Amino acid sequence: MSLHADQILINGNIYTIDPANPKAEAMAIKDGKILHVGSNDQIRNMAHSETMIIDAQGKTVFPGFQDTHMHLQDSGAEMAWNADLNDVESVADIQKALSDHAKTTDDLWVCGTGFNPGSITTKHLSKEDLDKAVPDRPVFIFAADYHNAVMNTKGFETLGITPDTPDPENGHIVKNEDGSIQGWLFEDAIWWAKKQQPKVEDDYWERAVEVGAAHCNAHGITAVLDAMVADRHLRVYHKLEQEGRLNVRVRSTSKIFDRESVEEAVNRLKGYRAQYNSDMLSLHSAKFFLDGVFENKTAMLLEPDTEGENAELMFNKDHLMDLMVAFDKEKFQLHLHVIGDGATRVALDGIEKAIQENGKWDSLHQLAHLQLVDPSDIPRFGELGAVANMQPLWAIPEESITEMAQPWLGPERSKWIYPTKSLVESGPYAISSDWGVSTLNPFEIMQVACTRAFDKDSEALLPEQCLTVDQVIKGYTIHAAECAWRADKTGTLEKGKYADYIIVDHDPYETDLFELAKIKVDLTILEGREVYRKEGFNG
Repeated sequence: MSLHADQILINGNIYTIDPANPKAEAMAIKDGKILHVGSNDQIRNMAHSETMIIDAQGKTVFPGFQDTHMHLQDSGAEMAWNADLNDVESVADIQKALSDHAKTTDDLWVCGTGFNPGSITTKHLSKEDLDKAVPDRPVFIFAADYHNAVMNTKGFETLGITPDTPDPENGHIVKNEDGSIQGWLFEDAIWWAKKQQPKVEDDYWERAVEVGAAHCNAHGITAVLDAMVADRHLRVYHKLEQEGRLNVRVRSTSKIFDRESVEEAVNRLKGYRAQYNSDMLSLHSAKFFLDGVFENKTAMLLEPDTEGENAELMFNKDHLMDLMVAFDKEKFQLHLHVIGDGATRVALDGIEKAIQENGKWDSLHQLAHLQLVDPSDIPRFGELGAVANMQPLWAIPEESITEMAQPWLGPERSKWIYPTKSLVESGPYAISSDWGVSTLNPFEIMQVACTRAFDKDSEALLPEQCLTVDQVIKGYTIHAAECAWRADKTGTLEKGKYADYIIVDHDPYETDLFELAKIKVDLTILEGREVYRKEGFNG
């Protein structure tokens, strides 16, 4: 094979994340893979007359970041077409955003996404409030956590939901004291309602993926794990892959339902895995929601909260154990949504049971979110090889923590809210965003992970649980690649791996922790191909 490169990068401050060769100046790329990593002189000698030369201008280079828990396709759609409610601070703000958005769309449903359910709750917002914003069309808005949603009166009427409509499985239609519909939907009542809304064609979702992928690329993300896919998601991703229009690598996981038999669930995912199994698109894991969230009191705790309340496991426990063992036996990764310490305990017990029955293998089963972990369970992550898949952006003293979780848990249990450092020190881990629950910007997330505070002058949430910059970067690169089962081809910059890399405008290792969020991506390369370039960057 010729040592002449198709592309070279020179004058870089390259962090390869390869322990055998951690720093370099330059890279050579051929056929979308890394040919050599070394000095400027070494790499310049591998160029020829047609080689593309990228001058990093002394800037910092990393492997492309990998976000191992996000909702790329669905969040791309919401980014493209829904009213943005992420910055609203009041019901009046929501009303204005929806009223303004309704004037820009001819769609029957007026939709919005992103309000904070920690500060705007059932006490503040009702269907009548949404009626004032849009009285003549159905309205549906997601809270930022996607475990809460609200509709207006027209929305409930359009779907035929009345006060006599029974709650769907693992969901709740919130009622007023007199039995009338309040407006809020909890947990699976949300998805039950969404399924009854008009279907859209695949070109809508194709555009959603392109918008979402562009957003990822602009923030240095070259690979993701879509944390909940079904037929439509995979079909659309596959079409874009076949047409050369998929600009992020997509691993994926599909939701398992308590109503499915073990055979039905396993065979469904085996079919997906057989059909979608390339380096750009694959399904490799089974997704289980074991509980909900603190904001609507659907988090499952080991002991009731200070008000005497607790939520139930969202599965029959024996059936859950059978499912986990069966998927593990078929060499699927398990991807488990756990918020409360009770759900975390059940998830670890299930992984332990699978190991006992099937033997241990490189599964790297993942527990996502981990808002509350009993300290006795933290060593089990390392013992079982279970991955702590964490979203440290949430580990900050905002309303859902200070006004809800902490009062409900009391001071002793509150010491173990988002125990990120303890989990990192125990076993395998990955850092992710859960976009669109919150931003996917890795550098905003890095700043909070390393400070757990809003700014230098504000109080931190359990500062002893702060991570280091290096831990976060590895959680987005080599550890993320391992957890997504693609470390053999991505995650570090070394010979033979895909040329997925980014150039950023400041070195995070040399940046003040409270300035990390300001770091911007200059260039994103996927398999040797440019997928994002910041305006003004001419390297």
